[in-house]
Amino acid sequence: MSATVTTHRQQPPAQPVTLRAKRLPRYVPPALALAAVVVAAAIVYGAGIGGPVLVVVVGALLYLGGLFAAANAVEGRRSARDRTWSALIHSAFVLAVLPLASVVWTLLSKGAERLDGNFFLTSMNNIGARDPEGGAYHAIVGTLQQVGIATLITVPLGILCAIYVVEYGRGKFAFAIRFFVDVMTGIPSIVAGLFVLAFWVLIVSPVFNDGRPGFSGFAAALALSVLMLPTVVRSTEEMLRLVPAPLREGAYALGVPKWKTILRVVLPTALPGIVTGVMLAIARAAGETAPVLLVAGGGAAINFNPFENNQSSLALFVYQQAGDASRYAPARAWTAALTLVALVLILTIAAKLLARRNRLGR
Repeated sequence: MSATVTTHRQQPPAQPVTLRAKRLPRYVPPALALAAVVVAAAIVYGAGIGGPVLVVVVGALLYLGGLFAAANAVEGRRSARDRTWSALIHSAFVLAVLPLASVVWTLLSKGAERLDGNFFLTSMNNIGARDPEGGAYHAIVGTLQQVGIATLITVPLGILCAIYVVEYGRGKFAFAIRFFVDVMTGIPSIVAGLFVLAFWVLIVSPVFNDGRPGFSGFAAALALSVLMLPTVVRSTEEMLRLVPAPLREGAYALGVPKWKTILRVVLPTALPGIVTGVMLAIARAAGETAPVLLVAGGGAAINFNPFENNQSSLALFVYQQAGDASRYAPARAWTAALTLVALVLILTIAAKLLARRNRLGR
């Protein structure tokens, strides 16, 4: 009987299997960005071919190229493409935000000079070119009244029009409404002002004003309504179309009438989007100058009656002060522009909070 001898050889330890691929160190992208900016600045300023904007553009291109090369060498071509496209998307976001940040910074830096009680509590009545005082109280009153009246006219009309188009409209009439709303979207503001001037100021108002044309804040509100209406209709229409059909069908299955379904189910569901569209329309109306200049005439005195006499607005006040020869006018214009932006921002935040509260309370 033979014995079998088995020899056990010493085997080397097995290497642990890992699924983690090679990655660029975290410091590489920032270092590449810094190097790209330095090289771009040296190229642009050394050759004298541009300024900071060109430095940013050339630096972004150099950064994208360098990032692709570094990632391709370490991580592979697929990961390099992913990193490059991600960096391109982030760069596009930064480029889109930069103008907005620049506008905000300019408004804050130049508009803070006249942020005082005199600016908000006085008008430009009896203010001369050498008088450093004077404010925009009359313009603030005019903006609030004109935009408020335009909103009261436009929002119910626009929402009802959108409800008809989405829920009831069929055939040629609904198509005609959509067509004319699309046409009105592209109407210049000066055309809306001329329309109200020709119809209301020169034809209708003389009947109530002893035969004389009546410039007023209400006429400006009518012109702003013409500009706001297509925005409200289109935004509300799109939001109503986004409401799921099963919500309507469930209400109909329970025997709820159509008008009550629209009022209690469809509109509350679409409310946040409707509020956003309304605020976009209000923001556009608050910044219009030409209609107010044509049909309200402007003015330096305070006028609380929107149905009689001339009335100013913040946008018109900015336009007038920006073209004034007084050394104190530019500061008033910048502060009025900052006030207008802040006013629209406050109204937007308040409307958003109100819509959110109503939605959560259901």
